Amino acid sequence: MAAARSHTQTSLPPSAASRSARTWAVILAACAGQFLVVLDVSVVNVALPSMRADLGLSATGLQWVLNAYSIAFAGFMLLGGRAADIFGRKRMFLVGLGLFTAASLAGGLAQEGWQLLAARAVQGLGAAVLAPATLTLVTAAVPPGPARTRAIGTWSAVGAAGGAAGGLVGGVLTDLLSWRWVLLINVPVGVLVLACAVAWLSESRVAEGRRLDLPGAVLVTGGLAAVAYGIVQTEESGWAESGTLLPLLGGLVLLGLFVAVEARTAAPLMPLKVFRSRAVSAANVAMTVTGSVSFAMWFFMTVYAQNVLGYTPLEAGLALIPSSLSIVIGSKLAPRLMVRAGARNVAVLGALIAATGFGWQSTMGADGSYLTTIALPGVLMMTGVGLVATPLASLATSGAAPGDAGLVSGLVNTSRTMGGALGLAILSTAAASRTGGATTAEALTSGYALAFRTGTGVLLGAALLMLLWLPRPERAAGPES
Repeated sequence: MAAARSHTQTSLPPSAASRSARTWAVILAACAGQFLVVLDVSVVNVALPSMRADLGLSATGLQWVLNAYSIAFAGFMLLGGRAADIFGRKRMFLVGLGLFTAASLAGGLAQEGWQLLAARAVQGLGAAVLAPATLTLVTAAVPPGPARTRAIGTWSAVGAAGGAAGGLVGGVLTDLLSWRWVLLINVPVGVLVLACAVAWLSESRVAEGRRLDLPGAVLVTGGLAAVAYGIVQTEESGWAESGTLLPLLGGLVLLGLFVAVEARTAAPLMPLKVFRSRAVSAANVAMTVTGSVSFAMWFFMTVYAQNVLGYTPLEAGLALIPSSLSIVIGSKLAPRLMVRAGARNVAVLGALIAATGFGWQSTMGADGSYLTTIALPGVLMMTGVGLVATPLASLATSGAAPGDAGLVSGLVNTSRTMGGALGLAILSTAAASRTGGATTAEALTSGYALAFRTGTGVLLGAALLMLLWLPRPERAAGPES
């Protein structure tokens, strides 16, 4: 009897236990979707040589295997975020994941280069619809407070793990099976997550009766896509060529027209009032700046390991496991630190830790050891990045009105993705300026080192920006007007 009473006293009521299980089921489904879309930003990197040999892609075509995905992903993200608010979070999650899964199947079965590029573009579109819905589902499932912060920490950690795992997953699948499985692996995972989402997720929307702002959607999508296209063209044409300048300038013009339209339309895609929140505006700018170096880190570490140290794709992926684990640990540690120090201070601390790692990495040599030129600097860099991501996402979403949750979630992902594309282009240009076309190990190392030194400066600037602009700790939990 005593044991029975003790059990009764310590058990959750069935309704509470059921709500808790359902909440974590929602978080699990949302995080699985986020993992897939972030994974596919980088998972194809190590498979590119095999794709080129099998499909006869040109050097430019090979570059667009990456660019088709990233441009569609960044360009349609805001549209996907607003669609989640208007048409329903569950519905858009299912639409985005279904589109992403179908495009993965088409890409894995591609017989011609254009078929692969088209599939990658559709994948990016599906990811743009899916990604904002994942964060919105998480914030809608958990009430504001420490529990939501922990849930966002889990979401950030899983997303970070997706980006970090790309090299390893791609290397394993390419070496053991074929490049096709880099895309085909998404199919069984996507089908499983779709089935779980249908069973677990509940529909929610907060913008009943509203229409999608089609002029705004066309302008912002076209503008972001043009800017992204211009950015990725810098690696081939440089910053001063017409092939780069025309899309960049055209994209900026479209974005300017978008702002003008949004200021006048009755039901805007992106109400400009969201930027009156200091938390939303500052967190998104900081996400762009920090994302600009964190995405590039994986690229340069991978090519350094393969082109200079002579690692195979699989060995390069394995070498980055400590870094991959570190970004997950940083993302999960951040919520606990936020309770004690506040979101702003944790984000600043993370940027400083990451800058220390980038500075250490910039001392790399052509004959460096694994421990001191990959493992330990990588752990510092990615622990810091993990500490930054969670407080910024938390601040941005807590600063949004309920009706704008999907929009702000899309804005967070857009900021990070666009920052990554811009940062990779800038740091690649810096590295190329140092190597001058030379391909010796010493020349390549010198170029990579300059890229990491540049990243160090960017992170120090980000830390100062966040210290001055992000809300103070006592004000970080709620929106600002």
